[in-house]
Amino acid sequence: MFAGHWEILVIILVVAILFGAKKIPELARSLGKAKGEFKKGMEEGAKEDKPEPEQA
Repeated sequence: MFAGHWEILVIILVVAILFGAKKIPELARSLGKAKGEFKKGMEEGAKEDKPEPEQA
């Protein structure tokens, strides 16, 4: 189900045509930031879900 080399090349070509070569680094940067924020949110959510140990 994974795309082959030609399919990936076509996808990259279509993205370059739609957004222009100057916008691609900007899009990649924003995707990277979004991924980082998502990961940070998942870690914070995992911390909130853990029960705190009871102190005696």
